[in-house]
Amino acid sequence: MTATLAPPSDDPQVRSRWGLFAQRDFRLLWAGQTVSRLGSSVTTVALPLVAVLTLDAGPLATGLLSAAIWLPWLLLGLPAGVWVGRVPRRSVMIGCNLGSAALFASVPVAGRLGVLTMAQLVAVAFLSGVCSVFFGAADQAYLPELVAREDLIEGNAKLTGSGSAAEVAGRGLAGLIVQLMGAAAGLLVDVVSFLIAAGTLLRIRTRPEPVVREQAGSMRGQVREGLSFLLRDPYLRPFLCFGAAANFALMGYQSILALFLVRAAGIAPGWVGALASAAAVGGVLGSLAARPLCRRLGTARGTRIVLLTVTPFGLLMPLAGPGLGAALYVVGSLAVVAVVVLCNIVLGSFRQTYTPPELLTRVTAGSMFVVQATIPLGALTGGALGEVIGLRATMWVMTGLLALAGALPLLSPLRTLRELPTAPPENGKIIG
Repeated sequence: MTATLAPPSDDPQVRSRWGLFAQRDFRLLWAGQTVSRLGSSVTTVALPLVAVLTLDAGPLATGLLSAAIWLPWLLLGLPAGVWVGRVPRRSVMIGCNLGSAALFASVPVAGRLGVLTMAQLVAVAFLSGVCSVFFGAADQAYLPELVAREDLIEGNAKLTGSGSAAEVAGRGLAGLIVQLMGAAAGLLVDVVSFLIAAGTLLRIRTRPEPVVREQAGSMRGQVREGLSFLLRDPYLRPFLCFGAAANFALMGYQSILALFLVRAAGIAPGWVGALASAAAVGGVLGSLAARPLCRRLGTARGTRIVLLTVTPFGLLMPLAGPGLGAALYVVGSLAVVAVVVLCNIVLGSFRQTYTPPELLTRVTAGSMFVVQATIPLGALTGGALGEVIGLRATMWVMTGLLALAGALPLLSPLRTLRELPTAPPENGKIIG
């Protein structure tokens, strides 16, 4: 399936000044995604608070709630890529938004009726995770249908940057909403955000050109084909290894972060949320830096330099302490978040451009499956190490692993390139 690209503005000055914002359809996609990220960041805070404050859940129950959100990636991540490749991406995204809205709306309704249970919360978390799996596979393949390939980095940067800003605002907004309206009612914000996102998608005019695509073979065979391309490719594979290792290390320290800041670093509990919001600003900085960095240094060289020089700043986090010592955590975490967001933008754009269109949803889903699978492993490992060697030592181990993960792309042909290739190798040559 190819795309009919949205026409640029007739005025070249307007196009150069506003970039993709001059395109109506991209503006709609961007607005819907940003509002949805704002609502989802509120839910990140509100959903576990519903379990704790309304149902008096303990650590095991809240852990089960978190696991339920990620479990669908392990169960459905690979087949989702095959299925999404057979249907219009926009329809999948609209359906997932509407499904998520209905799921989260059920929580305050059940709470109002006095029938809310932990089983319902876990079911909502799991089913919303299912929606996230299918939405993620469709979303990555949908942007190339709206914008030209040379605009993909700009498009991903704008979407990611506004999403990061929405997360910063959403975390602060969540506390206020929960305090004024209650935890369950706070989920209504996310319900509204999903409905707005679905509405903006419905208003997009660009339609993909109907192209007959062969979908021969079984589901297992098509999954194997996508994974084979992903794991054998000399350029996608090292980035996949980096993403998996980085997610393991990130979740390894994030799983104990609140305990580390309060118990080991001596930071007042009231400041933990503020420090998390400050670190999230790194996502905004990473998205702003992605496009100019790639233009100046090249997509491959710029990514290498950032991974090698900025990722080690994460080693400042274990040095955090009370008072001015908190600044070490802010600088380290801000740098790590900026690197992660910048790399997601560049590598996501690379995958969208480089992967053959008929394999894109399968390769995207396969990649997300692998890198998401290490998240629960990292969280469990971080918690176990925290019990055995202590909180600060665990922070050193995980931030050290993160710094080492930044060197993984050097163990590939990427170490000599200025620009990432735009098509797979043919007869040993890169099409760029």
